[in-house]
Amino acid sequence: MIKVGEYNLLRVKKETDFGVYLEGIEQEILLPTRFVPAGTQIGDELEVFLYHDSENRLIATTQRPLGIVGDIVNLTALSVTKQGAFLEWGLMKDLFVAQSQQLTRMAPGQEYLVKIYIDEQTGRIAATEKIDRFLSNENLTVKELDQVDLLVYRRSDIGYVVIINNQHTGILHHSDLFRTIEVGDRLSGFIKQIKEDRIDVILGQPGYKRVEDEGEKVLRLLAENDGYLPYHDKSSPEEIQEFFGMSKKTFKMTIGTLYKQRKITFTKTGIKAAEEELPE
Repeated sequence: MIKVGEYNLLRVKKETDFGVYLEGIEQEILLPTRFVPAGTQIGDELEVFLYHDSENRLIATTQRPLGIVGDIVNLTALSVTKQGAFLEWGLMKDLFVAQSQQLTRMAPGQEYLVKIYIDEQTGRIAATEKIDRFLSNENLTVKELDQVDLLVYRRSDIGYVVIINNQHTGILHHSDLFRTIEVGDRLSGFIKQIKEDRIDVILGQPGYKRVEDEGEKVLRLLAENDGYLPYHDKSSPEEIQEFFGMSKKTFKMTIGTLYKQRKITFTKTGIKAAEEELPE
């Protein structure tokens, strides 16, 4: 099945002076010469991205666009007309956003968060700033503690609204943030809690797995500082955040775990790596 706006694995059917034709369902699809990998032969299978050119012909490319159909991405506006705006997409052809699909009139050089979709009337790939209609928490595909991909959508009074796996919306609370983030940032996190009115998320990894990752970081920093660091459970949250990039709560959990594993010892002024943890 051919999928426009996505990657397809298609077989080379014939060669011409201006490219190769790939097997399609109703028609052969041209892959222009400039995008044909060296050494390609008839019968080879190639992974290509399919879209319509300016003359509405289905065409293939081995270029990698900045997003495919279904993705929500930050793209830069290149030009603006009365009909809409054209966004830099990473292909020979720019991505069109109709004026009716813009929240405010776009301006060249500015970045915009858009959803890539197939326009039902034209069958062409297009983009829209009106993302909310594509998001729903009614039929969830996630559960608590699931690892998820997060996209920062907008700021709210209690934190940031984030898009979860391009499908749902959640809240990343200010109280769970220990770093600066901006709208459009892509982050890795997990589902902290699912409530009737919202999904709460948090950055990093859940439970012990998260502590283990932070533990590796502490051991690396110890090794880089001759096995000693002047930080302990009495250090200020600001000091810990600045040096380790983690909250004081996570830091205390981490060094507690490392101590039980006999990988560190405590001193009056900080923490010290066990001798076997230091590189020779």
